[in-house]
Amino acid sequence: MLNAGSLISSDWHSTAEGRDMLSCLFTRNKQRLRTFGLLERPPLSAHIEEVRYKILLSGKTGVGKTCTVAKLTGHDIPKTHTETAGIQTSTCYWPVKVSDLNKVMLFRLQLWDTGDGACKKFDHILPACTDKVDAVLFLFSIIDKSSFDELHQQISRLTTPNDNIARIVIATKCDQHAHAEVTQRDIRDFEKTWNIPVLRMKNTVDSSQSDTSDIVHAMNTICEHLWQRDLILAGKISKPVQVQETDTVKKTFTSDEYV
Repeated sequence: MLNAGSLISSDWHSTAEGRDMLSCLFTRNKQRLRTFGLLERPPLSAHIEEVRYKILLSGKTGVGKTCTVAKLTGHDIPKTHTETAGIQTSTCYWPVKVSDLNKVMLFRLQLWDTGDGACKKFDHILPACTDKVDAVLFLFSIIDKSSFDELHQQISRLTTPNDNIARIVIATKCDQHAHAEVTQRDIRDFEKTWNIPVLRMKNTVDSSQSDTSDIVHAMNTICEHLWQRDLILAGKISKPVQVQETDTVKKTFTSDEYV
């Protein structure tokens, strides 16, 4: 599994240059990212190179795909669950300092969100979402063990060991520790077995705090894995071994140590 900070400067955002750029991306109270329209771009230097990626979100109904998209794009997080009808696309931006180039690049991420019901009802939706996709974010809720147990099916359905798709798993609703059904051991064993990182996201915004550490960590990780994918496609680094579905992968664990 890719070590965080091996391809990008993970502490660059804490430098004067990084803080200055982030101030253009976050709202004034620093509680959420700014929203940008289809023709808008963050007010950063035009000399900063922009790279674009298509990212699909996958997961069981109700795990928080739409809430995660809202958090990463600066929109209001829905207070009630409503299954996404059809396909919804949203765009977010994130600057990173790429280590091998020693320069700052702006990542433009187009997030594709669709409901399970729509995929089952309309045959064209899933092919449209997976066409030329660069990465898939597989989501599960820590308060729904069945969504975690379905991860291997989601990964096997949407990716293959020979494709060039970046894979990342996001654990949602991590602000609801008291109701957690997925343990830290479950997550560690999954990461070790699949060689896929698991990010943790809260699905609420606390108006009394300005802690955006989960957003920063998530965006850094997503961008770093996308850059790793580009280096593999360019033949500059070797492709890591991808895990295929086995009985070992399907194994579930129990523990009292919750997320």
